[in-house]
Amino acid sequence: MDLSSVLELNAFVPAKDFHVSKEFHSDLGFELDWSNEDIARFKIASFSFLLQKFHVQQHSENFMMSLMVEDADRWWEHFERIGLREKYPHIMLKPPTMQPWGIRVLYVSDPTGVLWHIADRKNA
Repeated sequence: MDLSSVLELNAFVPAKDFHVSKEFHSDLGFELDWSNEDIARFKIASFSFLLQKFHVQQHSENFMMSLMVEDADRWWEHFERIGLREKYPHIMLKPPTMQPWGIRVLYVSDPTGVLWHIADRKNA
């Protein structure tokens, strides 16, 4: 088996309200690559994930995504500039903070409850 033949790896992110979740992830800064009634592919740079019209509360609230970026402060500034908290009042949003494990993490939950860790290594 040629292990170098892997071309892509995607997580299937759950969505309680598929249309709201699609809008939310677009607002975050992901590009909607394609979509149908049950699934949507979002991209950023060379990375992607699949948003699926699927929701089991316990699963969704324990689902996490990690995104390593050069500067989490720029993401935070983007979220503040677009009024992310005001547009989606039920999400959790915490600014970048140094964690004990040596990276800075900005936390944001999507409207379904999926927790995004947007991290950088500044000041590590």
